[in-house]
Amino acid sequence: MAYNEKLAARVRESLAELPKVDEKEKMGGLVFMLEDKFCVKVHNDDLLCRIDPAVYEGALEQKGCREWIYKDKPMKGWVMVGAEGTKNKKNLDYWMQLVTSFNVNAKSSKKKK
Repeated sequence: MAYNEKLAARVRESLAELPKVDEKEKMGGLVFMLEDKFCVKVHNDDLLCRIDPAVYEGALEQKGCREWIYKDKPMKGWVMVGAEGTKNKKNLDYWMQLVTSFNVNAKSSKKKK
């Protein structure tokens, strides 16, 4: 799997106090699940963040943030954050606050049988 292990350790530390956090190596990176819901993924040096669609436009204005394009379509409520946007604790904390606060209201993915 191709992901920045130092960034993964920082994300892990940020989520350490929360209940029901699981890690799964999949989709080309390390996915952090919170309450059985996709929360954030470390892929290479980037974070894929699942955020509230209501704050999506504002999030795109943050340093290092860009749309996440999936199958040629921008995914509202999902953003990619490059190394520039996670280089210090304050920056990473901003993204972790967005993903964890949205996780409470996020819908769970359907389980594959």
